[in-house]
Amino acid sequence: MEISCVALLVLLLSVHRCLVSAISDGLLPNGDFEKGPETSDLHGTKLMGKFSLPEWEISGFVEYIKSGQKQGDMLLVVPEGAFAIRLGNDASIKKKLRLTKGMYYSITFSAARTCAQAEKLNISVTPDFSILPIQTMYSSNGWDSYAWGFQAEFSDVNLVIHNTGLEDNPACGPLIDSVAIRTLDPPRRTNRNLLKNGDFEEGPYIFPSTSCGVLVPPNIENNHSPLPGWIIESLKAIKYLDSKHFLVPNGKRAIEIVGGRESAIAQIVRTNPGKLYALTFAIGDANNACQGSMMVEAFAGNKALKVPYNSKGKGGFKYAMLKFKATKTRTRVMFYSSYYHTRSDDTSSLCGPVIDDVRLLSVRHHH
Repeated sequence: MEISCVALLVLLLSVHRCLVSAISDGLLPNGDFEKGPETSDLHGTKLMGKFSLPEWEISGFVEYIKSGQKQGDMLLVVPEGAFAIRLGNDASIKKKLRLTKGMYYSITFSAARTCAQAEKLNISVTPDFSILPIQTMYSSNGWDSYAWGFQAEFSDVNLVIHNTGLEDNPACGPLIDSVAIRTLDPPRRTNRNLLKNGDFEEGPYIFPSTSCGVLVPPNIENNHSPLPGWIIESLKAIKYLDSKHFLVPNGKRAIEIVGGRESAIAQIVRTNPGKLYALTFAIGDANNACQGSMMVEAFAGNKALKVPYNSKGKGGFKYAMLKFKATKTRTRVMFYSSYYHTRSDDTSSLCGPVIDDVRLLSVRHHH
């Protein structure tokens, strides 16, 4: 009898814990859609019914796509595993999340275009939303991973990924796969660096199996960047890299400027007017066959510096320094790449210089 009592207690505790547990970092429950619908909930590829997709709630024309599936003569790209979902016209998937109010989070998900031209996705967590354009393909394998950051205003929220597009053919929407979350630890300035998150170690979740990094789209709301401290203030995304798959100059994470002058990353930092400062940073290549003459332009206050780097595409880096005198109490530090690059082994994949270990310190005047 005692055994069953204990078993019952364990069961009750686990049920209770399941109900109140906050979400943990990594793939969301059935975030990779590998747990499929019942056969009775599937009509061809179309999911039938609001709760036909395990752990999600669906709305509108949502399809369950198997790897290797074709549409006409087009092979549909399933980013990871054997299954993905496709969002038709005005269709969405929704999941309830239990978060810690006031904390910052980042959602990472993979998306692939199919036959629509101007793809846009509306990603939202109550009450915040952003429209992410996904028409630019950065990698040639047909899909990219994207990150989106937000601050939890409530503890119980809905995460919704919604295809706002209206195509003549509803089966032309984007494919979605691998939805994950990461709690962001707001970085602080230290006495070794006036910039926050200058080493880029704090950022969105990167799937351990994904070898193409995560795109951080342009920020409309810079206070909720999935890359804390930094503003992507440009038309194109930048790419967030991990040391498991790329050469990273320092630590485990770095950024790659994949869109030339259209990928700019900036941070506004407190400075004392009249004081002299030194901005140092690493520039290199990610060991991803991105070759040629690269150039990073760095800006701080009213000073600019062009740093050339000749890439063999095999993973190297060097350091550069920009000294400037602050003229205001707030100084903008910004980087972009002068040129566009594509990979030598795959000319339809955008790539570019890597930036890492960005430090800003005040320096004493030397007489």
